Amino acid sequence: MAVLIVGAGPTGLVLALNLARRGVPFRLIHDGAGPGEHSRAMVVQARTLEFYRQFGFAEEMIGEGIVVREVHLRESGRDGRLHEILGLRFSDLGAGISPYPYALTYPQDDHERFLVKQLGDAGASVEWNTRLTHFTPRDDGVDATVIGPNGPETISADYLCGCDGAHSTVRETLGLGFAGLTYDQLFFVCDAKMASSVGQGLYATLGAEALVLMFPVRSTGMHRLIGLVPPGFSETDCVTFGAIRDRVEPLLNAKVAEVNWFATYRVHHRVAERFRSGRVFILGDAAHIHSPAGGQGMNTGIGDAMNLGWKLADVVRGHTAERVLDSFEQERIGFARALVATTDRAFTAMVAGGAVGALTRRCIAPLFVAVATRITPVRHAFFRVVSQTQIHYADSMLSEGKAGGVHGGDRLPWAEGIDNFAPLHSLDWQLHSYGEAGAKVRALCARLGVPVRIFPWGRHAGQAGFAQDACYLVRPDGYVGIAFNGDAASRLESYATAIGLSLKGVS
Repeated sequence: MAVLIVGAGPTGLVLALNLARRGVPFRLIHDGAGPGEHSRAMVVQARTLEFYRQFGFAEEMIGEGIVVREVHLRESGRDGRLHEILGLRFSDLGAGISPYPYALTYPQDDHERFLVKQLGDAGASVEWNTRLTHFTPRDDGVDATVIGPNGPETISADYLCGCDGAHSTVRETLGLGFAGLTYDQLFFVCDAKMASSVGQGLYATLGAEALVLMFPVRSTGMHRLIGLVPPGFSETDCVTFGAIRDRVEPLLNAKVAEVNWFATYRVHHRVAERFRSGRVFILGDAAHIHSPAGGQGMNTGIGDAMNLGWKLADVVRGHTAERVLDSFEQERIGFARALVATTDRAFTAMVAGGAVGALTRRCIAPLFVAVATRITPVRHAFFRVVSQTQIHYADSMLSEGKAGGVHGGDRLPWAEGIDNFAPLHSLDWQLHSYGEAGAKVRALCARLGVPVRIFPWGRHAGQAGFAQDACYLVRPDGYVGIAFNGDAASRLESYATAIGLSLKGVS
């Protein structure tokens, strides 16, 4: 059996879908009885929707979720009233960058059930109520002991993937460090039905002692509320929404009619010292956990799964050399560390206590956002960061060359008007050219079994950053492997040889 996946949250499910769609045998186990029952992670970013478009179900998920098209930043003034600092449309932030210039809210429990269904449609399933107890690595695989409904069982697999959350058995068995910090502040999360209509946007309210977010999560009218527990409360107080209602509702400018779920928690940020040990990998929350700022955590785990999924499949099917797997940690651990160093650092300042936190929330953050978002390049940069479309792998062993404004390791830019993302549904390597590909390059691609996609040269291709008649070898996850000008077949051949790329004549 090729791959054993431990954990059927969004990360494990997307990894399983990658393997199922490519015909790679695997088993997916989960210690629970079914998908989660709480909404937890809520936001599906544009880059994740681009991945889901490759699978063919992005539009179906969008139809079940709620498209959040607007962001409103408000300040709780000293006069006790709310003042809107700015209102932005996501389309002003992400226009021309992605087919999905918005954020989608879709509760994690619904998200997991959706992915389980997609996995079933692909002919695979989750083994529920089955947990990993221990495993023994081998040079050529892993022997794992699991306990399921029928008792203990030993599974021999070529690879083991731990998608089993922050308290990962896989990570702990490997003895990997999980360094990081826990924020001092206590937060609350609440799913509530509002007494009156409050719109379908994301509302953020800042104040000297306040930080509250509100956004729609279900078509039934339920909204997610996230914020700092007001001063004077601690974990030992068994905080309820009733206890903080009079402090929170003025920040919402709305009354809460019904509370469906309420909890308090502390936020952590941690990154494992390694994401791989031999034939064992860790992904998602098992490898990194982050602050809720920007809705990055779940989407980062899904990005891990998309990155590793095609590499495992290609190696198992003989499409690439096993050394391609070395690039998983190289590409993903850098991004996880950068996320802690940027998003989490900004979050630290926003939730800090005392005078520094109050000054940041009341003065510095509102002024910075109000000024910065007036500048178009800054608005676009903000969208790229939050949507994860800015993630690139310039230093990867799989990245080489430059043509126009596009480098090896970049996410393939979306060329609005010619929809160069459509061919990515094949989930396989392909060569893109905007204008014409040289005869030698086309002949080499034919020998390798790599399809060539020709797009018309014009304004849309140029604005996206492509060079006329240049070639871009696109990886199965939509990132550029090598970019080069002209009919440089020798460069492409050297690249293919280095990673053992050949799709022709292999199963």
